[in-house]
Amino acid sequence: MGSTSYEAIGRTPMTAIQQYIHRRSTFAQITLLMGVLLLFSAGTIRSQKNISLDNIPKFDNRFYHFGFLLSYNQSSFYIDRALNTTFRDSLLGIENVPQAGFNLALMASLNMTKNINLRFVPGLSFQDRGLNYRFLKADGTIDASVKRTESVWLEFPLLLKLRTNRVHNFAAYALSGAKYSLDMQSQKDVSNTVAKDIVIKLTDRDFCIEAGGGFDFFLPYFKFSIEMKAAFGMRNLLIQENNIYTTPLESLRTRAFVMSFCFEG
Repeated sequence: MGSTSYEAIGRTPMTAIQQYIHRRSTFAQITLLMGVLLLFSAGTIRSQKNISLDNIPKFDNRFYHFGFLLSYNQSSFYIDRALNTTFRDSLLGIENVPQAGFNLALMASLNMTKNINLRFVPGLSFQDRGLNYRFLKADGTIDASVKRTESVWLEFPLLLKLRTNRVHNFAAYALSGAKYSLDMQSQKDVSNTVAKDIVIKLTDRDFCIEAGGGFDFFLPYFKFSIEMKAAFGMRNLLIQENNIYTTPLESLRTRAFVMSFCFEG
């Protein structure tokens, strides 16, 4: 394929550098916020060492309770390359460009036993994912182009929480389950008529397996939790349109890591 078509779809080096700096700045701000919250939690734990009574001692006696979650996510894809493609000689590689996002969710928890809870956590997940394509042009230079996919997922996770016995105002737990998601900002119907504005279309429905764990801190008036989990997509999200971005791909599946701050009353 000639160099003209690649130049039409590429981005200037300065734009790519600016985007990189912007992403790093955003990530640094989120990391700083997390650090402040973790220091707050550590200070709370230290202060509780001098308290002889457990906070909210009857919390586990309730059959159900509610709460909400604020989360940071980093999303990307599991990439399966197509074995046969006409761009094999000029396509040097396809790489994930991890992007930061956030989640907002409500939570309903059913206490099946003292150590087992069933949790339903419906919410919104704002995800931004990127793929970096590198093509070798006819003049021997490399044309790099980052294609981003932005989604707003309406998620319906159902998770099983296995918790240790409470030790004063602390407990650890593991999570596993599945979620069904619906993209409220799907671009699957976009018309890709302009080469430089080609969008990688994704289906508007996804199904993922989730697993992770966290820590419960029982404070005087509510329970605060920090948890981390990973989501592994089971469906191929790619809509194949046989252009230079989708033809080299066999499938794209969700890969996401989420850090959440949970508040339960």
